[in-house]
Amino acid sequence: MKGPLFYSKILLFGEHAINKGSKGLSIPYNFLKGALKADHVNSPEAKKSNESLRRFAVHLEQLQVERPELVTFDIEALKNDLETGMYFDSSIPQGYGVGSSGALVAAVYDRYANDKITVLENLTREKLLKLKEILAAMESFFHGKSSGLDPLNSYLSIPILINSSDNIEATGIPAQRVEGKAAVFLLDSGIAKETAPMVQLFMESLKDKGFRTMVKEQFIKYSDACIDNFLHGEVSSLLTNTKELSKVVLQHFKPMIPEQFHGVWQKGIETNDYYLKLCGSGGGGYILGFTHDIDRAKAALKDYKLDVVYQF
Repeated sequence: MKGPLFYSKILLFGEHAINKGSKGLSIPYNFLKGALKADHVNSPEAKKSNESLRRFAVHLEQLQVERPELVTFDIEALKNDLETGMYFDSSIPQGYGVGSSGALVAAVYDRYANDKITVLENLTREKLLKLKEILAAMESFFHGKSSGLDPLNSYLSIPILINSSDNIEATGIPAQRVEGKAAVFLLDSGIAKETAPMVQLFMESLKDKGFRTMVKEQFIKYSDACIDNFLHGEVSSLLTNTKELSKVVLQHFKPMIPEQFHGVWQKGIETNDYYLKLCGSGGGGYILGFTHDIDRAKAALKDYKLDVVYQF
């Protein structure tokens, strides 16, 4: 048995603030992927994955008891496959903000959910919201609370525009120019992180009136502008607004940036060689970068591992 591939995702803009009225834009990242397999591999990684999936199966069984109107699964088939050693074979690093658990949830939903919503259907807003709700309930096993956006993006493998928490739509993004100098890239911090503490930190910060005002008047303003610029292919405006967003994040979200990257972050703003922002919740994992000139960015960040995601 080998299941279909499910890809990682990148939340380009909207981290943390989606629940506070910000837009969000999430795109598939096809260089990292995973699939359900049962090929009698007995590696430590396969065994660990199998054990995790067994615990996940208990969660799914409980979920369908509590909310049968939301979703049910072929639990017997899932358990039988787990007995034969099924595991999730994945190149998506855990704790890096690119949706490792989202891809797993998407794969399990695709194989075992009854009456599943498929990408081949006319994906109305209602169907997208229902699918997001199902996948969020499934992924809550991994994060305690989930928006459902990561597995939704992985399952559909199309860009998702979040207008608000209850208004999402599939969207198109401008075609890449492979020869383009301007680019979006991932910078590897070398530090795995956990999502929950970063979310908790953001929620605690929101208790401060000044922080709430900053989120509304600066962070959301620039983040939403970046999304509009990106979708319309306005590269110059996108980079101008990303620079402003990078400044806001460095000033107000510093605890979410690994300490050894504070100087690197500032240097990009000063030199205009690149601009950095959080990828997902922050705290480690990948950091997102935007640049007018990918060669200049690579030279300036030669001590770090860079992967180009998108070129303009």
